[in-house]
Amino acid sequence: MSKSIFRLAAGAAFISLVAVSTAFAQDFQRTYPLGAGGTVSIHNVSGDVKVIGYDGSMIVVTGVKEGRDRHLVEVDDRSGASSVDVRVRYAEQCNCDASINFEVRVPRGMKYLFDNISSASGDITVSGVMGNVQAKSASGDVTVADVTGAVNASTASGDVRVKNIIGSASAKSASGDIEVEITRLDGAGNMEFASTSGDVKVKMPADLGAEVNMSVFSGSLRTDFPLEIQEREQELGRGRGRGRSAQGRVGDGSRTLRLSSLSGNVILTRS
Repeated sequence: MSKSIFRLAAGAAFISLVAVSTAFAQDFQRTYPLGAGGTVSIHNVSGDVKVIGYDGSMIVVTGVKEGRDRHLVEVDDRSGASSVDVRVRYAEQCNCDASINFEVRVPRGMKYLFDNISSASGDITVSGVMGNVQAKSASGDVTVADVTGAVNASTASGDVRVKNIIGSASAKSASGDIEVEITRLDGAGNMEFASTSGDVKVKMPADLGAEVNMSVFSGSLRTDFPLEIQEREQELGRGRGRGRSAQGRVGDGSRTLRLSSLSGNVILTRS
């Protein structure tokens, strides 16, 4: 008899644990029947944002809260017929130990405008989607990969990685490295890759057509494309360095391509 009671109690405890785990795993979850051409925006304050393409027909947004004060952070859903717009709201004057991590699953075969995928403190990842992407973090790494469309990625403190892009791209970091690989250039948009303190490494297709401007204040400069590298003494604030630069037309020069770093290496190579 005691064994039966024990088994019943254990079973009840397991069911309760599963229920609690499921609740924590989905503090916020909504599904949106957004058609192609719609706008997707996720504005986070503290926590990561991950956007991934999947084999489905609906956009699914899931949020998981973390931290001691997790009950003080709320999701503000401002979505409409033509947009998914999800934001985060904290209690007033809240010095909170609370964050929320978002995962956004997007139909990989539909083209959207990813207008603002952002976090004030957290990493941003966008992969396997179609459409123009604007991704930014104030403090965190930004990674955009396997995207067909124009990409604009930036962070104030962290690294930026842009990989396997069919389209065009720009990337900036105030304190971190930038690594970019364009598989095929589409469109005629200008591109800029810049870091204040970090390396800038960019791979472009061999048939690149651009007016290229490369510069570095303190670091090395290298390129596979037929550009002449020049050295010069230069001053920046109270600092003095052996700056390097390279300018020239590659191919038809149909766009502007700028690469720069104040403190780091700048490298432009062929894919």
